[in-house]
Amino acid sequence: MQKDYVLYTIGYEGRGIDEFVDRLKEFKVTRLIDVREIPLSRKKGFSKTALGQRLNEENIEYVHYKALGSPSEIRHKLRADLDYDYFFKAFSDYLASKTDVIEEVYNRLSDGVNCLMCFEFNHEQCHRSCVATKIKEYNGSYVSVEHI
Repeated sequence: MQKDYVLYTIGYEGRGIDEFVDRLKEFKVTRLIDVREIPLSRKKGFSKTALGQRLNEENIEYVHYKALGSPSEIRHKLRADLDYDYFFKAFSDYLASKTDVIEEVYNRLSDGVNCLMCFEFNHEQCHRSCVATKIKEYNGSYVSVEHI
């Protein structure tokens, strides 16, 4: 019998670090999976080192998967033309070559409460939705995705 898993996603846009961490704790997240290609932020507390340290203090594991970030050429084209249809198609095609990483994240779902993180508050305008969909599709419909 296959176990059902929930995979959360979250964006930190418009949130301070305390509010962000409180939201993770509200949903009992035990592992934050950073899917930014470059885990740097101008927003205090959200660059890789600072975020990892803060989450460690809260007993939340921090993991970064560069391979699940949107490649710069796809991101830069989106900034230039705001063509989200192209962006999501190109990113989905890119992810098709990352099945090993998708499998690795899927296998983590059995251990703890996992949440994908990127910048954009609106998941419908963020590549993390594509990542979540690929993880959900990896092994059938045993994964439900919730955007928090």
